Amino acid sequence: MAKKPAETDKEKDGEDEGGQAAAPAAKRGRLRFVVIGLAAVLLLGGGAGAYYVFSARAPQKAAEVPAKPPAFFDLPDVLVNLSGTGTDRPQYLKLKIVLELPDPAVAEQIRPALPRVMDTFQVFLRELRPTDLEGSAGVFRLREELTRRVNMAIAPNKVTAVLFKEIVVQ
Repeated sequence: MAKKPAETDKEKDGEDEGGQAAAPAAKRGRLRFVVIGLAAVLLLGGGAGAYYVFSARAPQKAAEVPAKPPAFFDLPDVLVNLSGTGTDRPQYLKLKIVLELPDPAVAEQIRPALPRVMDTFQVFLRELRPTDLEGSAGVFRLREELTRRVNMAIAPNKVTAVLFKEIVVQ
C-alpha cells in the first residue's frame, strides 16, 4: 500500500493548494448556527400560521340560543285507490300525515291553503302503483315528493318535513 503523503506546510497553516486560506472553523460554526436558526424560525412561523388557519375554520362556540321546538299540523286522513293494480280487486292507500313546521305561526298560514294541499296530495297519490310503495326507499320517495308538493302549495312558507303516522296498502 502506498503511504499518504505528509501534509504540506501550507495545509497545516489553513491554506489549500491554490494558495487561498480555508474558512476557519469559527466561521463554519457561525454559518451553521445561522442556517439552523433560520430553519427553526421558518418551522415555528409555519406552525403558527397553520394553527391560525385551522383554528379560524373550527366552529366557535356561540352564545347558546335555546332551540325552538317544532310545531306539528295534522292533516285529514287520506284514502285513495291505487292505479294499475292489474287485478279485479282494487287496492287502496290510507295515510295519516303530520306536517312538521319550523314555527307555530306557519300553521295559521297553512289552514287557508289546506284544500290546495289536499288536492295536490290526492292527484299525486292516485297515480301511484303498489310497487311504488315497496320498501323503505319507496316510502322515502313518497315523503320527499309530498314535502315538495306541500311546499309548492303553501309558498312562500315551508314545512320542515312530512311525517307519516300510518301507511296502509290494502
